[in-house]
Amino acid sequence: MGILKNKVAAAAIGLIAATSAAWADYPEKPVVLVVPFAAGGPSDKIARDLAEALRKPLAQTVIVDNTAGAGGTIGAARVARATPDGYTLLVHHIGMSTAPALYKKLPYKTLEDFEYLGLINEAPSTLIGKPGLAANNFADLRKWISANEGKVNIANAGVGSASHLCGLILQATLSSKMTFVPYKGTAPAMTDLMGGQVDLMCEQATNAVPQIEAKKVKVFGVTSKQRMALPSLAQSPTLAEAGLAGFEMSVWHGVYAPKGTPSAVLARLNGAIRTALKDPELIKRQEVLGVRVVTDSRLEPAEHKKYVEAEMTRWGKIIKDSGETAD
Repeated sequence: MGILKNKVAAAAIGLIAATSAAWADYPEKPVVLVVPFAAGGPSDKIARDLAEALRKPLAQTVIVDNTAGAGGTIGAARVARATPDGYTLLVHHIGMSTAPALYKKLPYKTLEDFEYLGLINEAPSTLIGKPGLAANNFADLRKWISANEGKVNIANAGVGSASHLCGLILQATLSSKMTFVPYKGTAPAMTDLMGGQVDLMCEQATNAVPQIEAKKVKVFGVTSKQRMALPSLAQSPTLAEAGLAGFEMSVWHGVYAPKGTPSAVLARLNGAIRTALKDPELIKRQEVLGVRVVTDSRLEPAEHKKYVEAEMTRWGKIIKDSGETAD
């Protein structure tokens, strides 16, 4: 019996060694980062910065491929069904944790169909308003929203988008019903906000700063714990200090591979991501956008997954209470 056990153990070790050897030269062709949103948006910008920084540690071309639609679920499903060889990855934001509550039926299982490779960054949002809005600070805005309950229009880039989620938590915290106006992306929503067709929008600083600097929109606060260092937002209070105690929301991004991707490939990718996030150019580009690169334990695959699971619980209640779901 002992001899048999030894033979089995030896065979297992041999198989592991053979599998590792088979992937020793990974990657041997370009790696594709699937972004489940349209080109030009905040997630796309972040993915392109990451792709650039990954090329050196992977010694390979990294391509960004936009597969937009259904609040990010089409692109996520594409990666879940992809061959688990490390050549098709997903860069997804907070929507990874909110989709299970937003959609009655998903074409994938969030906690079962992916390998988690690490959280990469966190981006605060800004609460902005149309140029002619009859409020110049958050205190005035809060009174205006209360006086116009049910009539206030708040734009978003579609159900499940970061702007939609931020609007949900704003509505819940204010306890004032607002009318949500979904668009097919950030650009048309921002265009209508600047044109005065809608009243408010809760948008990532990544996308809002140029419009704030050009004074095409009014800014009422930021959703981070501390004020932002960006010159155009340095005087903008956090929504918590402006009167919404405990209000905080960051739009985080993580990287995922299809379930079953070889462990040797996952280790190579996690190491490359860690190296990329230390790249001075990447850090500089992220800081200019008001984005903080993650350096804590959530870079560990297990901690990344644990964080997403906790976010699923948090957002599940907010979404359920709001009644704002998709088919």
